[in-house]
Amino acid sequence: MTGLADTLYRNGRIFTADSDAENRWATAFAVTGDRIVWVGREGGEESPAAERVVDLDGRLVLPGFTDAHTHLLMMGAALGQVYLTGARTLDDIRNLLLEARVADPAATVLRGRGWLFDAVPGGAPTAAMIDDVISDIPVYLDANDYHSCWVNSAALAELGITRDTPDPIGGEIVRDAQGHPTGLLLETAATQYAWAQRDAATTDADRDAQVERALAAYLATGVTGAVDMAMDEFGLAALQRAQDRRGGELPIRVAAHWLITSTGDDAANLAQIAEAARLAAEPSTPWLRVVGIKLILDGVIDACTAAMRQPYSNGSNADPIWPLERLAPVVAAADAAGLQIAQHAIGDYASEIALDAIEHAIEQNGDRPRRHRIEHLEYAAPGTAERMARLGVTASMQPVHADPAIFENWVAMLGDSRVDRAFPWPEYEDAGALLAFSTDSPTAPHEALANMYVASTRASALVPSVPAAQPQYALPLERAIAHATRDAASSVGDGAWRGRIAPGYAADVAVLDTDVFESGPASLLEARVVETIVAGRTAHTG
Repeated sequence: MTGLADTLYRNGRIFTADSDAENRWATAFAVTGDRIVWVGREGGEESPAAERVVDLDGRLVLPGFTDAHTHLLMMGAALGQVYLTGARTLDDIRNLLLEARVADPAATVLRGRGWLFDAVPGGAPTAAMIDDVISDIPVYLDANDYHSCWVNSAALAELGITRDTPDPIGGEIVRDAQGHPTGLLLETAATQYAWAQRDAATTDADRDAQVERALAAYLATGVTGAVDMAMDEFGLAALQRAQDRRGGELPIRVAAHWLITSTGDDAANLAQIAEAARLAAEPSTPWLRVVGIKLILDGVIDACTAAMRQPYSNGSNADPIWPLERLAPVVAAADAAGLQIAQHAIGDYASEIALDAIEHAIEQNGDRPRRHRIEHLEYAAPGTAERMARLGVTASMQPVHADPAIFENWVAMLGDSRVDRAFPWPEYEDAGALLAFSTDSPTAPHEALANMYVASTRASALVPSVPAAQPQYALPLERAIAHATRDAASSVGDGAWRGRIAPGYAADVAVLDTDVFESGPASLLEARVVETIVAGRTAHTG
């Protein structure tokens, strides 16, 4: 480069995330404005002159993480709710709820999140189990995967759910032998009843606080970009207000996928696509933009609501929320509009029809630039990775969902050889598919370094004493971090300008207090991000 750089960062150990091994490590980089202008090794190519020189004192520097699948408002809300993932028994859950009630006796509702099915007797939560400790106010508890909501009797009454309330499309109000609601709402029953009530009761001020809480939490863990995977009018407005408060910027870069719900009516479904296309075409900034749509094709294995080719161990199975005859025209319309399509598909049948719909769109719309995605892929049939690579479809996966501390019920629900192919990340690498890592927060912890621990060990970040599960699928740390930085940015089309430490790229980096490559994977659970730099400016110190 020529000229004077703004800042030269020297004497560091810099992981660039370059795909070329020869350029993967450096000791210094220079920034001018919001861009990196030089990367190199001290003692080699002469470093540029700069107005300011920062001595990194040997610290590790990484590209800023992009959480390629998250839910910002839900994450911000969850950070203020009763955390139940660590509860291993019903008594543990009830004690935590009672503690929260005692701590806030004036509360008119109690919300919790993160409970596990195997912490509840028989995996069958009921309203009565909560009523025993809290019956005077509504209680809403989102499951760890956020595909089920467990409520008490007061909440059922508030929602107006009775034995005569019909199940919505793609969901179930679980009932007892007499037909009475038990207190468990599955899939769209949770979203259309419990979540709709939550949205109606939440104010703009509440949402503003949730956004700020999520943004601050991400910056503290080195995340400089996020892909929101269930954007709606509430979330978009809250993020726009946050951007306006900062003069047109956000502290991290947000790409959004507009959530499309299955109505059972093709015209109504296509109207949602038209709205998403309108929003994507509106003027945007590098900080906030609508890039595509999100379709939830099935549920989750833990609740036996993921759509599988073969039944679960209990003999049950689940139909897809979007049958192919409804899905195909929606995917084709979104593809024709130039929207990126992200399809939640956890079961092998769901991923199969997701790819069928993409192939149909390609046949309908011809050759055009596209980079669609499938989210989660917790169990996909052999050959799925190769088919995705052939179609140019990104595998968007969450290492923290494979944490063995929450894996027992997942294993029990499948109960056969399918368990041996859970979350097989190397398959997607070997096939040549783009693999992007994320957390799906708040269904799992949002911390990037804990995510990398699970990715590189298959051991538990939640309970480190739990042994690794399927360690053959663990990835070397260099590759894991590349999937969470370079490839995560590429998953929304940003790979040419962010996600790496390279000349011309956005100056979005994280500085750690520990060299996790030298200290080993266990250090990921203790390491701290001491500085997060976004667009060349310090956004967090700690």
